[in-house]
Amino acid sequence: MDVRFDHLSNPVGAKVLKYVTSASKVVWDSTLPEATRHLVEIRASQINGCGYCIDMHTKDATHAGESSVRLNLVAAWREATVFTEAERAALELTEEGTRIADAAGGVSDEVWANAAKHYDEDQLAALLSLIALINTWNRLNVITQQPAGDYQPGQWG
Repeated sequence: MDVRFDHLSNPVGAKVLKYVTSASKVVWDSTLPEATRHLVEIRASQINGCGYCIDMHTKDATHAGESSVRLNLVAAWREATVFTEAERAALELTEEGTRIADAAGGVSDEVWANAAKHYDEDQLAALLSLIALINTWNRLNVITQQPAGDYQPGQWG
């Protein structure tokens, strides 16, 4: 598969990536738990079929100490017993927030209330932003056919 477009070699593309990266850093500097951040990135990337992001975020999660059992069960989190209630709430919000077009009402009040029960306002802001940002990254990578498999943990900082 050939990459369709190199954002970094294009002035407009590079500028966009700079701002998306800056927004991502704000989320990573927040109090939203690191494990939750990894799980959200992986689940949205699975839904969107972004091989590049699945490769990147599973490797980064492993490097950060996440277990292979939990990583292998992200796609089936509803049936898995290895996630906390807070993580399950974040994963459910991620799914509904990623599949917005599939649900007439967007994110349900029940899913929102469950997430709000587990995260304070700053963490909710970070969680919402993370869901939006990973969906942005997924779309940029899927549309341009970024290949998966060669990512090294920490490669992008």
